[in-house]
Amino acid sequence: MTRRLVVVLGGTRSGKSRFGLERARSLSEGGRVTYLATARQGDPELDLRIAAHREARPMSWPTIEVTDDLGATIRSVDREDVILLDGLTLWLSAVTGNETPEIEPFLEGPVAAALAAIRDRTGPVVVVSDEIGLGTVPMDAAARGFRDLLGLVHQRFAAAADEVQLMIAGLPLTLRDR
Repeated sequence: MTRRLVVVLGGTRSGKSRFGLERARSLSEGGRVTYLATARQGDPELDLRIAAHREARPMSWPTIEVTDDLGATIRSVDREDVILLDGLTLWLSAVTGNETPEIEPFLEGPVAAALAAIRDRTGPVVVVSDEIGLGTVPMDAAARGFRDLLGLVHQRFAAAADEVQLMIAGLPLTLRDR
């Protein structure tokens, strides 16, 4: 199995999680897939989404709850396993909370560490994330900061990726496949 980073972006209900799950399954070639979960329980509506995601993936796939240190979580997974990280947006939201950090230190710190952990792996990694930059400019400064930070994080992941898919209405649009 060769190292391959697949980034799957899409809006709400675009089919990105389903596509990411199927892409991880195909890359595993019957091997093990480890699911890295970023959603944190406690909100009733989000808890229902978590349950639906859990039901959609095979019971044989181990699940690891992602910590604030995404790089360390990635390094905790067997190097040969396929990783399905769903999703990058919720991890970023959990790490930043209501305050957007200084952008460059964040990109050079936790984001760079996560990408380095991915580069050090031999197994593929599929990263699912919400594309939120296609909408209106938020009136709230924190929301604008988060949107801007996520866009820059997506650029870093996409630059490192072998494959980038944009999901629209359940259909993949290939942005990169090398």
